[in-house]
Amino acid sequence: MRSRASIWNYHLMLLPGILLLIAFSVVPMFGIVIAFQDFQPTLGIFHSDWVGWENFEYMFSLPDSRLILGNTLSIALMKIIAGLTVPFVFALLFHEVANIKFKRTIQTIVYLPHFMSWVILSGVLINLLSLDGIINQMIQWFGGDPIMFLQSNHWFRFVIVSSDVWKEFGFNTIIYIAALTSINTNLYEAAAIDGANRFQRLTNITIPGLMTTVILLATLSLGNVLNAGFEQILNLYNPIVYESGDIIDTYVYRSGLLEIQYGLATAVGLLKSVVSFVLIAASYGLAARFANYRIF
Repeated sequence: MRSRASIWNYHLMLLPGILLLIAFSVVPMFGIVIAFQDFQPTLGIFHSDWVGWENFEYMFSLPDSRLILGNTLSIALMKIIAGLTVPFVFALLFHEVANIKFKRTIQTIVYLPHFMSWVILSGVLINLLSLDGIINQMIQWFGGDPIMFLQSNHWFRFVIVSSDVWKEFGFNTIIYIAALTSINTNLYEAAAIDGANRFQRLTNITIPGLMTTVILLATLSLGNVLNAGFEQILNLYNPIVYESGDIIDTYVYRSGLLEIQYGLATAVGLLKSVVSFVLIAASYGLAARFANYRIF
């Protein structure tokens, strides 16, 4: 049995992290009262006028509210679907490669974008997708007309989703590769003895062995339905593509910091946080039911 002294040592070890969590995550939550105030920085939280639900009513009366919510949901859902599909397919292909040196080279190449910030990657994308960038030069070489990828509402969402997949699919593949290592190799040997070819082993052993992981990741991703990628879109969008690219987080940033509507911005952020909390709780419930995944 552990002594009391050793238990307190563990508690002391956790104390710095707990204090940081309280300082940066718990204390700032008192600021949600701004959502119910006509907040004035000169008056502060304690002296600003209380307006109740007025900020929320104003939020739903805005003509852009449906557009912003629709953009957020559509971009987030496309990212979730692509973010589940592409790593899954890549992991299956990667698993079939026998050359170890080639596999390590490919791993390094596809993992690298994950460790780069969107500030850097957005600069790369802007240069690649500009009118005189290499992408448009290639299009012109084949006789096509240049495309304004980042100034077109038709193309902007495609750029956002595809660039997010390019950045993250290599790192997300690690989960599937780890799941592949847990599949009993005796199953492959037995299938080969029975005359199953590589494709039959893939469809009857590998893919079924990954389905629990796929279900788990799909259910847990429900909590990100309202997270469409603030940093990415902020660095790539412009007023021309607000119609297709403006999401909740960028709207909160503009209305709160640029237009100084602190109450409205806090109300939008609070509503998003509440809905995200409900979705996360539901996703963990679904994960526990269909994938037998539990935290506690």
